[in-house]
Amino acid sequence: MAGRALRALPRLRALNRLQVIFQHLKMSKQTDSAAEVLLEKKGGAGVITLNRPKALNALNLPMIQKIYPQLKTWEQDPETFLIIIKGTGGKAFCAGGDIRAITEAGKVGDKLIQDFFIGEYRLNNAIGTCKKPYVALIDGITMGGGVGVSVHGHFRVATEKTVFAMPETAIGLFPDVGGGYFLPRLSGKIGYYLALTGCRLKGRDVLKAGIATHFVESEKLPALEKDLIALKSPSKEKIADLLNSYHMKCTIDQEKEFSLDEHMEKINSLFSANSMEEIVKKLKQDGSPFAMKQLETINKMSPTSLKLTLRQLREGSSMSLQEVLRMEYRLSQACMKGHDFYEGVRAVLIDKDQSPKWKPAALEEVSDEFVDNCFKPLGNDDLKL
Repeated sequence: MAGRALRALPRLRALNRLQVIFQHLKMSKQTDSAAEVLLEKKGGAGVITLNRPKALNALNLPMIQKIYPQLKTWEQDPETFLIIIKGTGGKAFCAGGDIRAITEAGKVGDKLIQDFFIGEYRLNNAIGTCKKPYVALIDGITMGGGVGVSVHGHFRVATEKTVFAMPETAIGLFPDVGGGYFLPRLSGKIGYYLALTGCRLKGRDVLKAGIATHFVESEKLPALEKDLIALKSPSKEKIADLLNSYHMKCTIDQEKEFSLDEHMEKINSLFSANSMEEIVKKLKQDGSPFAMKQLETINKMSPTSLKLTLRQLREGSSMSLQEVLRMEYRLSQACMKGHDFYEGVRAVLIDKDQSPKWKPAALEEVSDEFVDNCFKPLGNDDLKL
């Protein structure tokens, strides 16, 4: 009897070892689904899934540092034909960069305030120059950093749940992530209007403004993704054909007018001025309900941010994406050294009292000399792409 029990011992040990291994496997699966970004090869596609649903998939530095090398690898891989990026949780594609972490770092002079922007802008550039077709499924909230990881790609698919905004002037920042490149290239002065007021666009409006390239029902996205993954060594044209077929079938809000259509003439004339002071003067002179509403919004924004943003877009309109990102890195570092960014984050995101005390408090007090300084090259510290 004792002999048999002894002989069974190695078997038991082996079983225990197997259990331990299975336990580990189970755990690695769990930690994988708990990872903040999932990078998977499915069929012919590289799929990036932003996986911080509780934080509305806001981008932090570890996520950026995982996505960038994988994107570069897929770009070189002959078996990867397209790249898809999406978010989890059903509420947001990506609500922006991890502003809180940057604020904390800035207060103590941590180098995250350089590393984050360097990493983020390099990723924006990698997307903007990616040789493989890049498809962003911008379902839900898509703001700031979320725009940066979508708008520079070939295809942007909006849904009825998409909410787009570049709301940075409200927190003492500026519409970065290449905003200086894509915003002034939208039709008329729409980009200037969106940048200065932080106006939100919803659903089909995101397509009509030229930010999205396609519009598909939110519930059809899993089927679209499946079809994209199943394409056999597709060309860019083949991918476009598939997206177009889904786009054509989508009837949601098809008859709806572009919500900015009725204001386009005003937007184009009021936001074509050369200075913020002039824009404000034009809005006051116009006096229409639309103009008064924009004036009220602009009066709440950081005067410093408004001046930086207007110049950023005017200069960016004739720059390459790379030149824009270099300029924006300079601006990001100027904002990290200033007052308004920390005050804006406090008022909007932390204390939520929505009443920031900007310094300077008026446009007239933000000197041209101060603005010029923010745009100055940083020598060795300039962004290297």
